[in-house]
Amino acid sequence: MPIIKPRNCVKGMKQLLNKFIEYIANQKNYSKNTVKSYRKDINQFIEFLKNEKIYDFERVEYDDFIKFIGKLKNFNLKEKSISRKISAIKSFYKFLASRKYINKNPSLLIKTPKIPDRLPDFLTYNEIVKLIESVPKNDDWLTLRDRAILELLYSTGIRVGELVNLRVGDVNLIEEIIKVRGKGKKERIVPVGSFALNCLIEYMEKRPNKNEEYLFLNKYGKRLTERSVERILEKYSKRSGLSKKVTPHVLRHTFATHLLDRGADLRFVQELLGHERITTTQVYTHLTVEKLKEFYNKFHPRNK
Repeated sequence: MPIIKPRNCVKGMKQLLNKFIEYIANQKNYSKNTVKSYRKDINQFIEFLKNEKIYDFERVEYDDFIKFIGKLKNFNLKEKSISRKISAIKSFYKFLASRKYINKNPSLLIKTPKIPDRLPDFLTYNEIVKLIESVPKNDDWLTLRDRAILELLYSTGIRVGELVNLRVGDVNLIEEIIKVRGKGKKERIVPVGSFALNCLIEYMEKRPNKNEEYLFLNKYGKRLTERSVERILEKYSKRSGLSKKVTPHVLRHTFATHLLDRGADLRFVQELLGHERITTTQVYTHLTVEKLKEFYNKFHPRNK
C-alpha cells in the first residue's frame, strides 16, 4: 500500500476547501467579501492543523478546535473576528458532513462567542441630504451615475452586492420598482422613491454602452465593482464634510432606521431589506427606542 505523504493530504484538504468555496459562491450566493474572508479563515485553520501534524479533517477532534481558538485569542483578535472564523469553520464542517466527506462533525460542540450588541451607524436626514447634494449638478454621465447610486442606496436599502448586480431589465420605471437578487439568489421586489427614480432616468438616458446588461458601469463601460461603489461614497463623504464614515452598509442602516422612525412596520422593513429572520431587522428598533427615550427625557415634565 503506497505511503501518502503529508503534502498530498494537505493538497486534498485544499481541494475540499475549493469545493466549499465554490458551493458558497455559486449556490449560496455569498458576497465576494464573505467568500474571501471564509477562504482566508479556513486556510488559517488548515495551516494550524498542518503544524499539529493533522492532515485529514476526519481526524480533527473537539480539543483541536479549542486549541485553535486559544491561539486566536493569543493574537489579541477582537471577539467579532474570532466569531467570524469559528462560523466559517462550522459552516465548512457542516458542508463536509452533508457531502459525506467526514463521518463525524465535532464542530457542532463549539459555541460561537456572543458578540455584544452594537448599534449600527446611520446618518440623519440632514446628513443624507448634505451627502447627496455634494454631487455636482451636471450632465456628465459618471456624475449622474454617482448621484443615482447614492439616491438608490438610500431609497431602497439594498446591499452593495445587490446594487452592482442590478441589470437594466431589473428596473421597471412604470411600476417604480426594481428586482433585486439577494442572498441565496432569492429575488425580491423593492419600491423606488421619486428622487432616486428621477436620477435613474437621467443616468440611463446618458449611460454609454447600451449593450451592457448591467445597470451601473465604470468609466470603461463595464460592470461597476463593490469596491468602486465604496470609493464613490468615500469621495462624496469627504466632499460633503461629514465627520461620519459613510459606507454602503451605513446607507442601508440609515434607510431602515428612517423608515422605523416614521412608523413603518418591522415586518415591512424586514421584507424590504431581504432579511430571512425578523431578529436581524430588530437591531434597528434599538435606535428608535433610544430616540424615544431622548425625547422623553427632554420633554416629560416629571422627568427633570
